[in-house]
Amino acid sequence: MKPAFYVTTPIYYVNDVPHIGHAYTTVAADVLARYKRLKGFEVFFLTGSDEHGQKVEKAALAAGETPLELADRVVKRFQALWEKLGISHTDFIRTTQERHKQGVAHIFRQLMEQGDIYLGEYEDWYCTPCETFWTETQITDGKCPDCNRPVERLKEESYFFRMSAYGEQLMAHIEANPEFIQPKSKRNEIIAFIREGLRDLSVSRTSFSWGIPVPGNERHVIYVWFDALTNYITALGYPEQSGTFGRYWPVDVHLIGKDILRFHSVYWPTFLMAAGLPLPKKVYAHGWWTVEGQKMSKSLQNVVEPNMLIDKYGVDVVRYFLLREVPFGLDGDFSHASLVNRINSDLANDLGNLLSRSTAMLTKYFDGILQAPGELAALDTALKAKAEAMAAAVDACMEDLAFSKALQAIWDVVSTGNKYIDETTPWSLAKDAANRERLATVMYCLLETQRMVHCLLAPFMPETSRKALNVLGISELPVETDLVWGKLTPGTRIAKAEALFPRIEKAE
Repeated sequence: MKPAFYVTTPIYYVNDVPHIGHAYTTVAADVLARYKRLKGFEVFFLTGSDEHGQKVEKAALAAGETPLELADRVVKRFQALWEKLGISHTDFIRTTQERHKQGVAHIFRQLMEQGDIYLGEYEDWYCTPCETFWTETQITDGKCPDCNRPVERLKEESYFFRMSAYGEQLMAHIEANPEFIQPKSKRNEIIAFIREGLRDLSVSRTSFSWGIPVPGNERHVIYVWFDALTNYITALGYPEQSGTFGRYWPVDVHLIGKDILRFHSVYWPTFLMAAGLPLPKKVYAHGWWTVEGQKMSKSLQNVVEPNMLIDKYGVDVVRYFLLREVPFGLDGDFSHASLVNRINSDLANDLGNLLSRSTAMLTKYFDGILQAPGELAALDTALKAKAEAMAAAVDACMEDLAFSKALQAIWDVVSTGNKYIDETTPWSLAKDAANRERLATVMYCLLETQRMVHCLLAPFMPETSRKALNVLGISELPVETDLVWGKLTPGTRIAKAEALFPRIEKAE
């Protein structure tokens, strides 16, 4: 049986329009999922939508529709974008689905019955856009510390989760598992937060009705974060604990934006501890994107719309840029100039040029038929060694979710391939029939290197990789056994490649 691997994105809030931040997390999860499949894992890749809460209820009321109508309408935008981006998720969960509601009610009921959830009264400052309560010391000038919008004083009967009872256990887990919260700077942030002491958490609301009712007290709806976080297990069939849940839980990695780190590394683990369930293996918080140096916001009208980027530049360009431009975990800045620069230098000049030059020479010198290589010279052995080392380098980077470093490792080989052409000068070799075997060896080394490059690029740029491998006479999806030297069969007819990426003139 194949080993199992489980990766998730956050579930995206339907009161939002899909933007570059949503695309970033989802493409990263998709690349990881595809890579793990390439390496022989059976992957469960989950994404979905978060559809309950006061914001959705208010927005629906303003639009003259029911909350579910609003959710049904908006969720299609996310689903259409994921299709367009080539996202290969196993499942898409919606918090309005019956399977999810039953799982949430089950865990809430269990925690109530064992005394981990109790009825009390809550009074504090509440931020509706963030759906978060804040204490007097946390707010500044009557505004939310997260979004800087006004907060209101709310007092209501509420169910509480005894989060304070799990602080020591959570801290012990974090200290025993250095990989649990990544990157390290974020781990330190959470340790500092827990050291201040965890308070019990209000986990129900009575001020609105759009949510999952508290079992046995329907005046209350379950707090949207308790509801949303549970999606990671309800999608696996929880409360049924055999089957899919038994195969894939605990999750290998929750990929999230840094703004929701606390919910995933404090609230969620303590809920799971109380329920007696294993904790996630890793929570990885990536950075935010700014646009031309400014924070993305609707008021500045600088929200980068992924559909528009895909239509203008192509899906694989967008996937490549998002993961190449910025080390995963740090903040990044988006600009069209840097995107065009990546297209022209990395994709057109380096990657595309290498394939079109190589296949054009094979067509010219051997009518497009790959010849068996002769004995390898020093230059060939160096190229082969570099191509063989690439798979291990990429693997180490992917284990660390260092996507940009993985791509750098692939591009090092692409650059070496371009340099190899200049050093071996096939055009000079072709002038003398005595050099025919040497020329055949050079062409084989060049094309075999690119076969390995495009096998490793398949998770990042599936469409480009498929095109390039087709040119090399390969129609199957790459698998782990393809990541070794010597898989191109002499006698294969190799097509003359069209330019994979046309250059973009700056004026455009």
